[in-house]
Amino acid sequence: MKNAAGHRHTADKGHAGVSGSMMKKKNPHKKHKSSMGPTTKALSSPRRNIVGCRIQHVWKEGGGHVVWKGTVLDQVPVNPALYLIKYDGFDCVYGLELHKDERVQGLEVLPDRLAKSRLTDVSLADAMIGKAVEHMFETEEGPKEEWRGMVLARAPIMTTWFYITYEKDPVLYMYQLLDDYKEGDLRIMPDSNDGILTEREPGEVVDSLVGKQVEYAKEDGGKRTGMVIHQVEAKPSVYFIKFDDDFLIYVYDLVKTS
Repeated sequence: MKNAAGHRHTADKGHAGVSGSMMKKKNPHKKHKSSMGPTTKALSSPRRNIVGCRIQHVWKEGGGHVVWKGTVLDQVPVNPALYLIKYDGFDCVYGLELHKDERVQGLEVLPDRLAKSRLTDVSLADAMIGKAVEHMFETEEGPKEEWRGMVLARAPIMTTWFYITYEKDPVLYMYQLLDDYKEGDLRIMPDSNDGILTEREPGEVVDSLVGKQVEYAKEDGGKRTGMVIHQVEAKPSVYFIKFDDDFLIYVYDLVKTS
């Protein structure tokens, strides 16, 4: 069972920013935070494909440093320098240019191999995709707190995990939702078939925004720029966005109408 999500600065308010040694721990959803824009270092010779590999590196920022370990889930086709990573002990998926970002130091591919695992209920897993759900988390005070969200897809590489996002925290998370479902901590909304999946005629082509540059106006009058990096197959109006000044992956419905 998981701890409940607490307050965090959302995209329109910007990030307060903390150093790697002061990463926000899991009260609720664990996530690292940073307000620094990416810094780059020169690329050397062509590198091996690290998708599916376990990695370790030092994260150096603001005078502090910490060692992060994780699994590389994907390499983004529209920006091959960008990798999606699930770090150990943290619930968010992160987007980092591992070979270019100067805050990433001493990158190593570990000999560890992911334990092979299979879904125990494929039909249930398929039924979850694209559905609105209520996800229960424990609070520090004891009672459970309900978070409404949407199951987006099965995660790559770590195939018993699922991508999910939440209405009040539109960031990309990963959880083993079948376990939560069986423990009674995940409920598929009974009306989730209404308006959740976008109906398409056979052979119909849906214009994709993947690869497009986006600009987001913040409440303080500032702007954030970024790129659309992925379209959700189960709901084609929903996209993953990587902002230039952040390594969280945001999930927005870009064709939503009121």
